[in-house]
Amino acid sequence: MHALDIDTLRTFLTCVTAPSFAEAGLRVNKSQSTVSMQIKRLEEVVGQKLFAKSGRRNHLTAAGQELQDYARRIVHLNDEALTRFNPRSIGGRISIGTPDDYADAFLPDVFGRFAARHPTVEVAITCASSLQLNDMLDAGELDFAILTLGGSVTGAECLHTEPLSWVAPVDRSLEAERPLPVAVWHAGCVWRALAVTALEGASIPYRIAYVGSSASALTTTVRAGLAVAALPYRFMGNGLRLVPPSAGLPEPGAFEVGIKRADNGPRPLVDAFAAETKAAFARFQAVMGDMVTSQAA
Repeated sequence: MHALDIDTLRTFLTCVTAPSFAEAGLRVNKSQSTVSMQIKRLEEVVGQKLFAKSGRRNHLTAAGQELQDYARRIVHLNDEALTRFNPRSIGGRISIGTPDDYADAFLPDVFGRFAARHPTVEVAITCASSLQLNDMLDAGELDFAILTLGGSVTGAECLHTEPLSWVAPVDRSLEAERPLPVAVWHAGCVWRALAVTALEGASIPYRIAYVGSSASALTTTVRAGLAVAALPYRFMGNGLRLVPPSAGLPEPGAFEVGIKRADNGPRPLVDAFAAETKAAFARFQAVMGDMVTSQAA
């Protein structure tokens, strides 16, 4: 009797969500020809065609759809058993997504601890907006993401709530100008929506002076004296100051950060990375709490 190979089943599951065998190869670090040979061999083992060509895309046949469920369960049980008896034996590849500012703030801690526990795992990271990452998760292009919650982002687990504060350059009182010059993120960003909603609710005239998706570029815009912005307190640095409540700007509110998993990702790997991410956020909250306490004192 033939046996189903775990590595081949992983490749098969990747092909299910990838638009082509070439893209699947990129995700599993294999050439297109290797992926094709693995799928051909798998079809020989099960005695059924698993994919049918439709235009440029490969679609599952009825047999492929049936095998998909078995493959997920087999791969999961394999990884679960290995992790149970030897947590360091877990291997494979996991694709992570996060906005760039979260990558700077949280991922160095997560990556370091995750790599120490699972040194053979390959981690691929994509930096993009939360909305883009959410779409990539739904399309099966990512296994796990750290996201700003809200808007069209659903099905995520909230880990952290953080307030926004109005930030201005140290050498200009831009908060007194009307219309107020504001630097914001791209359309659809929760931080932008919070800032604009607060200003409009307080009937404060404003103009968008800068739009972008880079945290460093936005803070540079404020530091250069071109605009104010609603930012997390952790963005404070040289050349920036908090706008005092006496300036009359409305509180921009708070945002939530969470994690979301793909439906068919490598569950032991995702679970392990999620655990490290949760621990990192807990440590971050403790540090931020100490900073706020010291500022108040």
